[in-house]
Amino acid sequence: MNVKVIVFDLDDTLYDEIEFVKSGFYVVSKYFANKYNLQISDIYNLFVEELNKNGRGKIFDEVFNQLNIFTKYNISKALNIYRTHSPKISLPFESIQILNYLKSNNIPLYIVTDGNKIVQNNKIEALDLRKYIKKDFITHRFGKKYAKPSTYCFEKIAKLEKKDFKDIVYIADNPNKDFVNIKKLGFRTIRLKKGMFIDLIKTEDFEAEFTIKNLFELKNIIVLQKN
Repeated sequence: MNVKVIVFDLDDTLYDEIEFVKSGFYVVSKYFANKYNLQISDIYNLFVEELNKNGRGKIFDEVFNQLNIFTKYNISKALNIYRTHSPKISLPFESIQILNYLKSNNIPLYIVTDGNKIVQNNKIEALDLRKYIKKDFITHRFGKKYAKPSTYCFEKIAKLEKKDFKDIVYIADNPNKDFVNIKKLGFRTIRLKKGMFIDLIKTEDFEAEFTIKNLFELKNIIVLQKN
């Protein structure tokens, strides 16, 4: 695969999103433990148990009901703390290695990620990703209608770089939305099989052109074409 520009997804692509979730659980647990004279570990463990049992859903509602501290205000407060906290997260070794490798080869790097613009910006800052990339595109900054599978941010990158769509590859983890529309335009696509979608199987229209199990495999797939 010959490419001139590389675009990464964020969550469960450059780092494991569960790290952010657990970081948020901890700060919420700390706040409500202090407020109600409870143990941080007791609240935190309930959050993790609920996550493992029922997924993200309404974790705060369920746990606060168990603790008899459920109010609409507490739910709102918990969500605000979770979304605005400075997360304790870090890039895994493979991400650091591949980002350094690509940057050393002078390949333009970008991020396109969906989600709350404050949350996603806090993640990018905590991971210190801006030292590797030219620009990050948090789709919700432009409006929710430009979230994936919209091609809007990808077309903006192509325009910025003055490159054909076929010269740009997107590396991401969610075949529900990450590849389906950009593939139609001619963007190249690689699926990293990890996170919550690791076992998801979709039709060919939704799947990426290539599949990898870790970022190190990119060296075997991508042929770097310097500008």
